Amino acid sequence: MKTIKILYWIGTALLTAIMLFSIQMYLLNTEAIEGAFTTLGYPTYLVYPLAFAKILGLIAIFGNFNRSLKEWAYAGFFFDISLAFFAHIAANDGQYLFALLAFIGLIISYFAGKKARP
Repeated sequence: MKTIKILYWIGTALLTAIMLFSIQMYLLNTEAIEGAFTTLGYPTYLVYPLAFAKILGLIAIFGNFNRSLKEWAYAGFFFDISLAFFAHIAANDGQYLFALLAFIGLIISYFAGKKARP
């Protein structure tokens, strides 16, 4: 059980670090992110709502307010990361590594967290 909790925290830390990096880029380097969104074919008006959604998702995971809310947060991150990964693959820009690492962190955090819960 201790190993599962350690895995949970490793996965959650990886996911959190990548999401926090993403959030700060969205908020502090908006022009570059809007350029990347345009290149990937996404509308630029999504930058701020995605940053806000990522903040709320992290709060839901760490706040542990409600299991359903936590599940929705993981689902939201799953869709965000999947869309980012496949957009980078389709654009063939080689920038998919963070999405892949975030996906690994997400999977570890989600399943280890489910196993660690009573």
